[in-house]
Amino acid sequence: MPNLILVKHTLPEIKPEIPARDWRLSELGRHRCRELAVRLAPYDPAAVIISDEPKAIETGELVAALLSKPLEIMAGLHEHDRSNTPFIDKEAFEAAIAEFFTHPQSLVMGKETAEEAYQRFAKSLRLVSEKYAGQTTVVVTHGTVITLFVSQLTGCAPFTLWQRLGLPSFVVLSRPELRLEEIVAEI
Repeated sequence: MPNLILVKHTLPEIKPEIPARDWRLSELGRHRCRELAVRLAPYDPAAVIISDEPKAIETGELVAALLSKPLEIMAGLHEHDRSNTPFIDKEAFEAAIAEFFTHPQSLVMGKETAEEAYQRFAKSLRLVSEKYAGQTTVVVTHGTVITLFVSQLTGCAPFTLWQRLGLPSFVVLSRPELRLEEIVAEI
């Protein structure tokens, strides 16, 4: 049975002076890609599709190379647009994310609401599903948009799911019905 596997990128090097969208992988993050590839190999994906953010690109490039699979960047798979949000400490960031999930129609932080981010991301995933119909695909993307999509499908509490997803982690959805099969919360 084909699957849609949503992968949260691996550990970036956090540089407060650089927007999070531009962060690159840390050495440990690059190392974790090996284990991520090992965990994804049994699914035998047809392709690895990636967001256009550096941490997702690097994660996807390493995983695709290790699995000997084609790689494709697709628009719309990027993280919730917070490009206008300065770096804030972990506690303040988590409080803002909790508010973001609680009020999906309101602009809580960044340039798009949770609902807008969900709609953009879901549209891109539909394009992936159409292009790779009947095939398992790995989509390397970001925790907040994965959470928005999966919580919409399953009804799970979004903030709780967001907190569970490690760097990296992945969610397996059966295709075409998008039924939750597995959450691998930490690698």
